[in-house]
Amino acid sequence: MTSRTGGTTTWRRYVAIGDSTTEGMDDPLPAGDDGIVRYRGWADRLAEHVDRAQGGGLEYANLAVRGRTTAAIREGQLLAALELQPDLVTVVAGVNDLLRPSFDVRRFVRDLQAMQAAFVRENATVLTFTMPDLSPVLPLARPLRRRLEAMNEGIRRATHRSGALLLDLAAHPVTTDPRLWSEDRLHANSLGHERIAAALAHRLGLPTATDAWQQPLPASPPRRRGEVAAAELVWMRTHLGPWVLRRVRGRSSGDGVRPKRPDPGPLS
Repeated sequence: MTSRTGGTTTWRRYVAIGDSTTEGMDDPLPAGDDGIVRYRGWADRLAEHVDRAQGGGLEYANLAVRGRTTAAIREGQLLAALELQPDLVTVVAGVNDLLRPSFDVRRFVRDLQAMQAAFVRENATVLTFTMPDLSPVLPLARPLRRRLEAMNEGIRRATHRSGALLLDLAAHPVTTDPRLWSEDRLHANSLGHERIAAALAHRLGLPTATDAWQQPLPASPPRRRGEVAAAELVWMRTHLGPWVLRRVRGRSSGDGVRPKRPDPGPLS
């Protein structure tokens, strides 16, 4: 149960549900002996913020799986998360819906709001965030800008109705800095995940959190046109091509992937 001590909220169990963003791509941990790449990510980092701020005692589970749409998250993760009886939850979804040929914003809002409300009814603190405009990072995303705006308005609307907490990342210019995004341009890099976690900790009102996450990065020299063109070609060959091929074959990056932390436990 959530408790309050001296006006400060203390959480005993945090559960994260979502897609690759919540799973932690692309914030890799050092490779283990088995050579498998594992990810840290903002959810792990947020758990560390919370645990540290309240002097330990937090249990944490992460049920997110890459490639999942909002409907798939609701179907495959919501019940399992509720059974864990969390008092702190993050529900972050939408990018995989956005990238589908057809995007049903009304269904997206319905699924997101239903998940948030289910946890709010159990007296959990529920947190989500809007998605930054990636067109400065990924020029090919410009045609999706209107979809993104509709999705973010849907997130704001669902959060207002459900009683969840909203971090409006899309309203902060720093989130579009390419230096916060990985080579695939769809996931935050380690610095980006660090910033997102700090922003969520600040939104929760943790006594150790500040608004420093909003500060812009130092100015960087502009890239030459040839460098930009070369980077675009590398990105299309390395990331866009395999993504399109999976779509054509009806496959997902999450096929065969299981949650990285299905059982709540203390941070180590």
